[in-house]
Amino acid sequence: MSSTVKKLEVTYNPINKSNTFTCGDTVCGQVTLEVAKDCQIESLSIKFKGKAEVLWTERHGQTTVVYHSKDKYFSVKHYFIGGKTPGKFAFHAFLLAGFNVVAPGSHVYPFTFQIPHQDMPSSFKGSCGKVVYLLEATLSRSMRINKKDSTKINFVSNVDWNNVPGLMTPQHESKDKKMKFFNSGTVAMDVNIEKSGFLQGEGLKIVALIQNNSSREIKPKYCVYRKHSFFARGKRRLDTKDLFKEVGDPIPPSSNENVTRVITIPHDVEPSILNCSILKVEYRLRVYLDVKYASDPEIKFPIVLLPAYQGSAAAAPPVAAGFGFEPFGNPNPPVWGTGAPQAPPPGAAQYSDPPPPYGAYGFYPPLTDFGNKF
Repeated sequence: MSSTVKKLEVTYNPINKSNTFTCGDTVCGQVTLEVAKDCQIESLSIKFKGKAEVLWTERHGQTTVVYHSKDKYFSVKHYFIGGKTPGKFAFHAFLLAGFNVVAPGSHVYPFTFQIPHQDMPSSFKGSCGKVVYLLEATLSRSMRINKKDSTKINFVSNVDWNNVPGLMTPQHESKDKKMKFFNSGTVAMDVNIEKSGFLQGEGLKIVALIQNNSSREIKPKYCVYRKHSFFARGKRRLDTKDLFKEVGDPIPPSSNENVTRVITIPHDVEPSILNCSILKVEYRLRVYLDVKYASDPEIKFPIVLLPAYQGSAAAAPPVAAGFGFEPFGNPNPPVWGTGAPQAPPPGAAQYSDPPPPYGAYGFYPPLTDFGNKF
């Protein structure tokens, strides 16, 4: 038996070349409903929401413990057809539901949402968590399971990094090590980087004075690695990964050299996330000396990777009347699709407490693949 509903699809229009959105941008799109014959429906709606969520499991003896946490940033819903009617009108809505009949063919329902002006993390997906901004269309029919379709948008936080302390402050560390066993003498390094915050695609400049007063040659090495931290129920799950490494020229025994290295941050590396209460994305630069037959002396610098994207390339289209994040009950609503974008109502912003310090919880190695569980 052929289905009455042939297609339910939600799509949105690209806003710039990178198709990346930020706070205050408008998301314009359409829901397409195609039916084969007259279709009686209760409601057709579109929801726009943003949330962060973490999930993992751990085995403790014979017990499996689930760790789960969620942060909701916003959620707004619009009904094209039908919808909930409060109070004394509910029964009338029930009687009128049978009149929501869609004729055969393809029908397009446009929508416009404005992303709220509030502190929200960038889109992200990791082994145990994600930050997602989602458009979801729902078709409800009597005595049938709801039919849904959804699509994600790529959101980049427009945090004012000028207000984040320390991003432009130079960093400096030194380290020395006395050789033992198969080596003799000492090695030392004095390392400087010009700042802590770097844009995607920017060069990270490292200046080091390396003293090799040992009996063997040594090589300076550089590594940028990523740290994903997930927090739930007083626990922390940590996932680390080396992103890229570089090796400098060898330094002969009994010599001192000033070494300069510039490492280019890839354009596609995900930005740091420091404004989410249940997950964090952080980066470290590790500078170390490769010494044969001995442990390598190393220095670690915390760095922040900033999104190169700083706003939409095109002018933001208007927000539809009574839709998106406009104040409810406007006595003179503008015509559909011509209203000026509105700031969110007072109190719409949701700020979260910072995650607990790293020393607060122990390290738990990955036990399960997050996969498609959320």
